[in-house]
Order: sequence, then C-alpha cells, then structure tokens
Amino acid sequence: MIDADIAARLDAGLKQLEIVPQANQRDKLLDLLALLHKWNRAYNLTAVRSMDEMVPRHLLDSAAVLPYVAGPTLLDVGAGPGLPGLVLAILAPQLQVSLLDSNGKKVRFQRQAVLELGLDNVTPIQARVEALEAGPFDQVISRAFASLDDFVALSDHLLAANGQWLAMKGPSADDELAGLPADVVLRQRHALRVPFENAQRQLLVLERPGLT
Repeated sequence: MIDADIAARLDAGLKQLEIVPQANQRDKLLDLLALLHKWNRAYNLTAVRSMDEMVPRHLLDSAAVLPYVAGPTLLDVGAGPGLPGLVLAILAPQLQVSLLDSNGKKVRFQRQAVLELGLDNVTPIQARVEALEAGPFDQVISRAFASLDDFVALSDHLLAANGQWLAMKGPSADDELAGLPADVVLRQRHALRVPFENAQRQLLVLERPGLT
C-alpha cells in the first residue's frame, strides 16, 4: 500500500514536469513503485531503498525524458529493473518498448511488472546488447549503461537507419562526446530538471546525419 504522502510526492513531481497522467497511468506508476520496493528488499535491484527516494530518482528521472521520446519503437539498453522503459511505457502507451538487460533477476522483475501492470506494449529481453538480434529500433535509450562511445558501438546494429540514440547523463559528458565516431553527432542536448533532485541531469540525442 502506497502512503498518501508518497503519492502526493509523485503527483507534485509530475506536475512540475508538466505531465498530466490519466488515472490508470498514475495508478500503474504507484503500483510499479510498490512492486519495485517490495522486490528490492529481497533481490537488491537498486541501491535506492526508500520509496520517498525512489519517486524522484527512478520514476521522475525516467519521466523527465518523455517529451523527447517519439518511438514508435524504443529499446532500453541496460534497463536494470526496467528504468526508464517501464515508466515511459506507462505514460506513452503508444510506444512499443523493449527492455534489455543481461541480469536474470532484473529481467525477472521486468516480466513480473509487465504481468502485474498489464503492459502489453513492453517486451523484456535477457541478453547482452552486442549479442541481441532484434529491431531495428527507432530510438535506443540508456540511463546508466556505459560510456557514450560504448553505448553507440554496442547498440549500433540495433538502431534504425534514421534512428536516434538517447543518452541520459550527468553534467560531465563532454569528454565522452569527444570520443564518439566521426559520423555520429550530437543533434540535441536537453537539461533535465528532475523534481526533488539536486543532481544535474541531461539528455543527449545522437544521430548519424548522413542517414536522416
């Protein structure tokens, strides 16, 4: 059962992000939070322990990239327990989201969340990114997977010809940008203002301009 204060914290954060969820979407976000908190006690899915912290650091951080996710197919690489993919799939049910992780217990959680939340637009996959044969995907997103050059190199075969890489990063990504292949460019950079979080976040949108 979600405490009323926790639900109010989520509501306030979504309002700051100018996201107005439908009632069933809000309920699913809260159900996801409760499920993540429950499983985390046994399976150590995330270092964040309290629901109060999980709201900004997992739910709102994931929701902050929603305006830049168009899909219609989205691959979440190194999704862990399904973040940001599960949150995006709840808030944008028109997306077809694939969650990719090599960790069995995290993918088991993803599958349980998909089942309990009734998310028929989500496909959990247990595999290493370089070994995956799927797609191509219109957008490939990563929240905390690898350096930019590794992210691009390992997922290159999964991205559609006119697709985008979406890299969620902290403030110091310029060194990583310098290491990108010459044919991959930074198309957009968006500051992410995550409610109740002091840490600076940004979204880097990468493309191959010759293919778009």
